Amino acid sequence: MSILKQGMSGAPVKRLQEKLGIDADGIFGSGTKQAVMDYQKANNLAVDGIAGPDTFSEMGLQELVLLRVGSRGAAVKKLQKSLGISADGIYGNGTKQAVIDYQKANKLETDGMAGPTTLASMDDFSDFTKETVARAEIKADEEHFDGEDMPEIKGSEPVKGSVVAAAPKKSLWGKVKGWFS
Repeated sequence: MSILKQGMSGAPVKRLQEKLGIDADGIFGSGTKQAVMDYQKANNLAVDGIAGPDTFSEMGLQELVLLRVGSRGAAVKKLQKSLGISADGIYGNGTKQAVIDYQKANKLETDGMAGPTTLASMDDFSDFTKETVARAEIKADEEHFDGEDMPEIKGSEPVKGSVVAAAPKKSLWGKVKGWFS
């Protein structure tokens, strides 16, 4: 669902932890969950301890935003309005198809998911820039996550998998995208 929650690990978690000002080990444990909840409460967001698109956007971590089937919230509603479709804030199959059509028309990678590259190409997402897209690339100090078996979320069940096998690209969400493609 393009979210970070307890039990997950990897470069996106490390970025979140750095922004929260806590130990950045790349493992989303109870301390990270509490820090996310504290941030959400302080910024009038839904307090659930799960970092998703709205939390990332509020934190200035646009490079972590990845909207896909199952995503919900203000960012999805904004995307739907930008695509000219019914804006209910729920990323369903209709939104996915509209994103695919948009990606094809704009010669973008056609995966039906709206990440930094797709969003940066849309007028309504002016806070997504070329710099945002560049920040979505894995940094040198994050590459060690590539060789690890790390838990991810597929549906609601944690699964194991290699970052390299799941995502040949070096994007922050590459592994996550690999599970949902």
